[in-house]
Amino acid sequence: MNNIVLQVGVKVLLKDSEGKILILKRSEEKYGKTNGSWDIPGGRIDPGSELIVNLKREIEEETKLKIVSEPRLIAAQDIMPPERHIVRLTYTAHTEGEPVLDLSESTDYRWVTFDELTSEDDLDAYVRRLIMSGILTSESWNPL
Repeated sequence: MNNIVLQVGVKVLLKDSEGKILILKRSEEKYGKTNGSWDIPGGRIDPGSELIVNLKREIEEETKLKIVSEPRLIAAQDIMPPERHIVRLTYTAHTEGEPVLDLSESTDYRWVTFDELTSEDDLDAYVRRLIMSGILTSESWNPL
């Protein structure tokens, strides 16, 4: 057990002014085949800095967007591939504008309704788990 690496990740359901959320298509070149190509923005934290600072940094790096509301924590998940334990914290927040992608991370984006998110066949497995568990509902991802 002592050889397990602990990592913390932050993700966000970013809502635009029309009530849609941003999903990003992961770069297969960088991430290979994954359990769902479409994911919400975010990434790992830098130890020694605050969660929200990391969340804002990740969003700006991946999309050039800024969070314009106070992020609200809606879920924490354990992800345990071999030799790692990742704690993934998921937030909701608002943004304005259109993303400018870091193409090394993501190759495409879409703004989707909650119903479109739930019916996406190629959705990240951990986002799907939040939906299936009932934690992520159309009300829970609304940060206002």
